[in-house]
Amino acid sequence: MKVAVEALGGQGKGAHHLCRSQLDHFRKALGDFAEVTVACTQEAPLFAEVAEDMGYEGTLHFANIRETAGWSEAGHDAAPKMAALLAMAEIAATPFDVISLESNGITLILGRDQAAVDLAQSLSDTLDITVLLLPGADVVPRPQTTWPVLQGRVRQATGHLGAFELTVDDYAAPVVSSRAQLAFDAARNGAVSTCDLVIDVTGGQPLFHETRPGYLRADPRDPVALAKLVTEASQMVGTFDKPKYINFIPDLCAHSRNTLTGCTRCLNLCPTGAITSNGDTVAIDPNICAGCGQCAAACPTGAAAYAMPVTENIAARLRAGLEAYFAAGGKHAPIVLFHDADHGSALIDATARFGKGLPAHVIPVQVNEPSQIGPEIMAAALAYGAGGLRVLAKERPAHPLDGLQDSLDLMAVICTQTGHDPAACGLLSIDDPDALDSALWQPATAARATRSGFLPQDDKRGLLLLAVEEMNRTAPAPTDFIALPQGAPFGAVTLDHDACTLCLACVGACPAGALSDNPDLPMLRFTESACVQCSICVATCPEDALSLTPQIDLAAWAAPRRVLKQEDPFACTSCAKPFGTKSSIERVMQKLEDHWMFAGDTGAERRRLLTMCDDCRTREVVMAGFDPHEKAET
Repeated sequence: MKVAVEALGGQGKGAHHLCRSQLDHFRKALGDFAEVTVACTQEAPLFAEVAEDMGYEGTLHFANIRETAGWSEAGHDAAPKMAALLAMAEIAATPFDVISLESNGITLILGRDQAAVDLAQSLSDTLDITVLLLPGADVVPRPQTTWPVLQGRVRQATGHLGAFELTVDDYAAPVVSSRAQLAFDAARNGAVSTCDLVIDVTGGQPLFHETRPGYLRADPRDPVALAKLVTEASQMVGTFDKPKYINFIPDLCAHSRNTLTGCTRCLNLCPTGAITSNGDTVAIDPNICAGCGQCAAACPTGAAAYAMPVTENIAARLRAGLEAYFAAGGKHAPIVLFHDADHGSALIDATARFGKGLPAHVIPVQVNEPSQIGPEIMAAALAYGAGGLRVLAKERPAHPLDGLQDSLDLMAVICTQTGHDPAACGLLSIDDPDALDSALWQPATAARATRSGFLPQDDKRGLLLLAVEEMNRTAPAPTDFIALPQGAPFGAVTLDHDACTLCLACVGACPAGALSDNPDLPMLRFTESACVQCSICVATCPEDALSLTPQIDLAAWAAPRRVLKQEDPFACTSCAKPFGTKSSIERVMQKLEDHWMFAGDTGAERRRLLTMCDDCRTREVVMAGFDPHEKAET
């Protein structure tokens, strides 16, 4: 630590044995400062205990600069990275909500043979067991019925820990006089079972994703897996807290309007089934959500936002860390390595202890899930001066990384058109520390002369827009226009002027407020930076006058609302009061000219009524006294 402190300009106090013989240095710091950062995580429990014993009321931070910086073949050049790690550690993660799941141990074991019955016997002392065997199972009758063994096949299953509900077909109770093989009475369909836990040892298709709370599954032929399952299941009684991973704001959701479907990004990506359509919005069940974060990374409006931590917190850490890196003399454009606490930290630790360690220009940033990283974070990292970023994940992750790959593909397009390396943002699906060394020990590039220091917006959409703008401004080849692929969260609405009648149905349907009207004039206006390309306006338009063009037009982002079409209002032919538009009145009359109600002399009178405002039309009908449903004279 002493060498690192001297390299950082003497900021802080160096120590070689701070957690033992030099612990007084730490105690003195607690007495002198309201905020203390310790460059050691191994002895964090000891430091926290000392702080508690002293009644310290300030803030204590911890940073690991040993495995992530010092233990490296490039450790002698790692002082700028150490400065970055210390600066990032001083930004505390944002708080998040916790939900509680209650289990009373009521357990349904699904099986196909004797293994299910043996498993039930192992768990019967701690759980309230019911066994449900597939039809045709070969099971020896038990000498005493201490828990029920039934027959059935699960047709449908919903719920989570403490609240499962299963619909069972071929349901039957056992024949009490069964001899060599357990037999069952006549079966029926549609039986319903509720339970707290579901243990699946059928060896067939899983009922739920492996992350579903309260759903345990193992191969009935694997004794090690069964033994592990017994240990885990026996502890599943009581109250269990889990994070609420996603903060959801329904008013921002662009899923649907007036039964017309728009954005389905989160629905398509959720691996656990936690997200369902709920009218104009989606619903995210926090009891089922496993926290992969793909919905939040893909959400174009910010309706779904990750909470561990919130996106702007990660951006703030990047800003602080990269500023400290360059202030401490960093000459190369650093690579930001996003990783999780389990898989990623273990690989970094392994390469630090037994391999080359991390290069001096690779700055690790721990997040809850690699797949929570979206384009706003990627763009922010490049804007703040990073030469690139890598997202470290398992070779076989628990859930697909389709959302993360979509974000990387989008960034590749943006990078290509702004002069960045098209491969600046990449995914490392690696389980081997040697492979991690090979992927990261690449020649470093020189730092860019222009870097941004923008403060992160406190809303996801605002951060995304600002990060992209700043990434472009500081890019090697800034540009005002970037063509994007279909599905991008930015773009324009293209209007067919001849087809549009300014009915403004699109304005009422637009969930993002990108399309707007003018209360004083027949006008359709468009704010390009607000458009999320959800396509609801296209589906709503009765004249098929709208289409979408995915793009980034920074000049349009900076401009005020653009007028797509404007007409003078149509004047009532009776009182001259403006109402409607000329194109809409003409379109209505054109469509009705061949209708029997508007043919002949009587029809001509009815056509004239269409050119009047509501008040004049009503007065004319009453005064003329004609039946509007009477067949027109020819």
